[in-house]
Amino acid sequence: MNWRHRCGHSPAPDPVSKVRRMSLQNLAATHDVFLIDQFGTVHDGTHPYPGALDALYQLRAMGKQVALLSNSGRRAGPNAERLAKIGVPDDAYDLNISSGEVAYHMLAAGILPEATGASRCLLISRDHDCSMLEGNGLTMTNDPQECDLVIIGGSEGEKVPLADYRTLLAPAAARRVPALCVNPDLVMLTPRGQAFGAGRIAELYIELGGLVRWIGKPFPSIYDYTLRLLGDPPRERVVAIGDSVRHDIKGARAAGCHAVLVLTGIAGPAVLDDELHPDMILPGLRWDARAVREH
Repeated sequence: MNWRHRCGHSPAPDPVSKVRRMSLQNLAATHDVFLIDQFGTVHDGTHPYPGALDALYQLRAMGKQVALLSNSGRRAGPNAERLAKIGVPDDAYDLNISSGEVAYHMLAAGILPEATGASRCLLISRDHDCSMLEGNGLTMTNDPQECDLVIIGGSEGEKVPLADYRTLLAPAAARRVPALCVNPDLVMLTPRGQAFGAGRIAELYIELGGLVRWIGKPFPSIYDYTLRLLGDPPRERVVAIGDSVRHDIKGARAAGCHAVLVLTGIAGPAVLDDELHPDMILPGLRWDARAVREH
């Protein structure tokens, strides 16, 4: 028997019920630009979510601008190849922007003071990806005692313990070597379930005494870079869609865009709070409203 009900108390309200639910079709009537998260929103790491590809094609057929926005230490090219392999072809979107791509161009433009004069980089990546270092004058070193820049772009947290990253990074942090975190995700989805992401490794570096600059959602540079490529549209006509309150929703609101949460990926009612409420909720990235329940 439910003791709360016997005592006359109602169950705690579902925070999701406070937020308006809509369909993507509704949003397309009032917005011109769609910044859409990849992992957890468009696909699950192996396949597109049901209805997601159709939704992207419907938006493009209406003349909407679609940019896939991802916290990933990989550059845009490797990300596009990976998307194609799991069934998301490049004609489903206008732009594919990763935080790694933004960081690469910031490095090339010489606008990151942390990288000024740096030549030897300790790169923390996933699957040995080195695309961040190609053609920007940085050489990779595995020695934390000799590096003059740390780039944290990926995590292998499903198989490498956080303690191993602590051991690797502690000497660099002790020398106050600056770090760039080019993938701020704290949590990532893997075939084995959730694991700590590159953002958690960057937090660890701070705990060890290191200094970190963050590039990617929810920080402004990725939104500014993407919207500049799209012609600087009015931000009230831009909607950002994703499954992470801490990254997608917080970043969208800070950038002046409408923020839409999808209840796939890592999202769920428990993560909502008053400060980071989305403007709207989609059960998933689907075009029609058949599965949408109004509150």
